[in-house]
Amino acid sequence: MIQDEKVCVIIAAKNAEKTIGRAVRSALAEPEVDEVVVVDDGSDDRTMAAAAAADDTTRRLDIIRFRTNRGPSAARNHAIAVSRAPLIAILDADDFFFPGRFRRMLACPDWDFIADNIAFMQEADTAPQPEDFPPHPRRLDLRDFILGNISRRGAPRGELGFLKPVMRRAFLDAHDLRYREDMRLGEDYELYVRALLAGARYTVIESCGYGAVVRADSLSGQHRTKDLAALHEAERTILAVGNVPSEAAEAMRRHCRQVGQRHALRHFLDRKREGGAGAALAYAAANPTALSAIVGGILRDKLDAARGRMRTEPAPQEGLRYLLPAGR
Repeated sequence: MIQDEKVCVIIAAKNAEKTIGRAVRSALAEPEVDEVVVVDDGSDDRTMAAAAAADDTTRRLDIIRFRTNRGPSAARNHAIAVSRAPLIAILDADDFFFPGRFRRMLACPDWDFIADNIAFMQEADTAPQPEDFPPHPRRLDLRDFILGNISRRGAPRGELGFLKPVMRRAFLDAHDLRYREDMRLGEDYELYVRALLAGARYTVIESCGYGAVVRADSLSGQHRTKDLAALHEAERTILAVGNVPSEAAEAMRRHCRQVGQRHALRHFLDRKREGGAGAALAYAAANPTALSAIVGGILRDKLDAARGRMRTEPAPQEGLRYLLPAGR
């Protein structure tokens, strides 16, 4: 690392009045941060005022407002365009940094992207400090990254696409890499795939500096059917180019099939909600290749509901769950 390299933290925010202050304060508290760019993406609450109230008077905070909602990809791309620091870090408006995050990350040499561990927690005003895991840096290749995004039944949600790496602006610019603005689901995953295809040296450390708050009403938990369709199409587009190495391509096809199955089930349920059982069955009959995904998804949902009814004790809600294996 070049010792005087500084970080720009980008926060895309939509109706984040309750959480944006903590996010901004955690970013400004890091001495490596030279800029914090908040893009208020068409909020109808006091997100801008709450962000401004978190300013520390060091003139590092820039707040931009979109009059209409354009999505996180457009907000992030705009922040990249108007900022200048050589290193770029994404922070979701619900989340925050633990102290010392960038010091630990920037101590590692030779990378284009570097990500650290994430601690997931239930919504709370305060959070415990994460465990002090040794960094154990390792290089993440394309195949392992894709495999790390394939959901496993019964396993905690923990896709590697959730990682929030620090990215070198020079690498993004050299390879014309920006977020796809037609995507509101998996836009991080899709960008990281294209970066790895372009030869990005992606380092991951097990030290934890990112706190992710799990909320039922978060934007990431409110995906639409067309968001799944956009992710499915984006991945198919990458595969169609034909430059994905064979082992990674097989992993990507598996991931793409999983996304396609989720889309088919969501589309079926949309038809049922909007037009009743007849419309849903007509969709299934017209799309026989989606039938197994629809039937399997419905059966799994019913099984999960039955298990929920049989549970005699509530699931634990306190403490931290870690994305990377050090915390498991």
